[in-house]
Amino acid sequence: MRSMSKLHQIISLFPILIVLASCQTDITNDPDSLQAMTEQRLAREALPGKAHYEKHCSACHNGNLKKAPHKDMIGLMTAGAIMKTITDGIMKNEASRLSDIERVEVAEYLSGTSIDAQLPALEQCETGTSFNPQHVQDQNWGIQATNTRTIDTKTAAISSDNITSLTHNWAIAFPGASRVRSQPTIAGGMVFVGSHNGVIYAIDEKTGCAAWQTHVAAEVRTGMALGQTNEGTMLFFGDVLGNVYGADAATGTINWRARADDHPNATITGSPSYYAGTLYVPVSALEVSLAIDPLYECCTFRGSVVALDAVTGKQKWKTYTIAETPRISGQNPVGTNIMGPSGAVVWNSPSIDAVTNQLFIGTGENMSSPASLTSDALIAMDLDTGKINWVFQATAGDVWNGACDTKFPENCPVEDGPDFDFGGATVVIETSAHGPLVVAGQKSGLVHAIDPKTGKLVWQTRVGRGGIQGGIHFGIAAAGETLLVPISDMADGRQYPNPDRPGMHALDANTGEMIWSTLHDDRCDGRASCHPGISQVPTVIGDMVVAGSMDGRVRAYALESGEIIWELDTTDDFETTQGNLTQGGSLGGAAGPVASNGMLILSSGYGLYNHMPGNLLLALRVRDQKMP
Repeated sequence: MRSMSKLHQIISLFPILIVLASCQTDITNDPDSLQAMTEQRLAREALPGKAHYEKHCSACHNGNLKKAPHKDMIGLMTAGAIMKTITDGIMKNEASRLSDIERVEVAEYLSGTSIDAQLPALEQCETGTSFNPQHVQDQNWGIQATNTRTIDTKTAAISSDNITSLTHNWAIAFPGASRVRSQPTIAGGMVFVGSHNGVIYAIDEKTGCAAWQTHVAAEVRTGMALGQTNEGTMLFFGDVLGNVYGADAATGTINWRARADDHPNATITGSPSYYAGTLYVPVSALEVSLAIDPLYECCTFRGSVVALDAVTGKQKWKTYTIAETPRISGQNPVGTNIMGPSGAVVWNSPSIDAVTNQLFIGTGENMSSPASLTSDALIAMDLDTGKINWVFQATAGDVWNGACDTKFPENCPVEDGPDFDFGGATVVIETSAHGPLVVAGQKSGLVHAIDPKTGKLVWQTRVGRGGIQGGIHFGIAAAGETLLVPISDMADGRQYPNPDRPGMHALDANTGEMIWSTLHDDRCDGRASCHPGISQVPTVIGDMVVAGSMDGRVRAYALESGEIIWELDTTDDFETTQGNLTQGGSLGGAAGPVASNGMLILSSGYGLYNHMPGNLLLALRVRDQKMP
């Protein structure tokens, strides 16, 4: 056991060393990385805003007040977004005792960045540019309610015949942002998207100007679900602090806001799914990384799905993925209580099966012992009541948190992983051999096909090596009876028995047999945080599947053969509508490509967990294509 004096010396250096933005961490035991994180932490702790925070804010935001977001959750926001919140946002009254200079210093301390490091605001549209609600259909993150992520050739007006003629239409660099993680939604002549800076935008799809923009409480990294209600067309999304919103698509006015969970580390990573007047919200948390502090009582968060009335935001039901309330189950080597069971978070968008009246989600690992029967699992819930109908656990006994694989393992559970979440969403697909199947890819590199009525395994196929960042990281797509499976297989410091298979793969949905595999060569040329694998979720567009890779390239693969028929390097310079140049980075997360009316929109720049940063929302158009 470490002496307490030595422990406190360590703790003074590292509590929550990195900015987080998903329920997955990538803390490393590499000495250079740890040194860099330590230096970053020390520099941040020396900022003058620390004293103001400790005096005026810490009593609530250091975890003492359950409903108040934890300090490190606030640190996910940009300095500008924090400043907006404490100046004229929801924390205006609480921050009224601070001077203007003190507010700036607090914002810079919490974010670890300068408030002066701002890009120009988006160009505003001229009067008359507005959302057109005619012929607009309900739309979710998975494009279809079943999450197949298929955009037909007629809708996209893009196919293998014309994709090579794509040309730059417009580009945007979000002010104050260092990553682009919200998947755009195209509807009614607008592109709806959220941003790292805590602003949601309606962007004119022709010109890239902003028809309206609305500040919300924190970073929006979910996609925008769009639904027709008796109050008009509404947008639904969540923020990094666990808030869920219903907004008017025509004006950006926030009609309601609800907190999905009162845990201080709750967050919304997966996009809410809209169906028949109800919003189904997956709830995750970033508590997994707080475990790196040996004095933190890990862990108390349980994943859940919350059903909200789409018009009012009122809760209809809430179902936890772990039924038991966490309790003390032991002590770690320095005497801190171990709380559990915890985890089984939900960081993927629910798929909807209207035939069986069910939704399907995948869960993450347990964050502390004891292991539950619902972690690393696929779960079916009744749409009306939230009742759990069945559970298929793919990996039993998976308990892991951010303390594992570091030099500070006191809170690492005895099971120590392997951290094989279901990060990607479930897909409901119709097959000729079995009828409907629920299919999902896992970070283990396995793809599982399940009977939606019974929860029984139909087939299982290993596609990739697997790892802490996948395997299959943020999901798969489907075209007819073909499943499109991206593989990351990024190195994570652990050894695996299977070979790396970074690239795109196609499976027969009837049998799970491989149809084709297109492996990526390493073209990083020594660039830091670059990797050839695919972390981003793909999208089927016409007769192609399109996905971005961690090397910054977007590729289109022929559905029939897997041949790469087009690619673009998003790390090049792109001129923005704001008059400056910007670059993308690694393409990762759930912000997959979207297409409509001859336009392809890409979100590039992950900037987390050893991926290349960037700040690019790019619209490409088929040359000579006329907008409707």
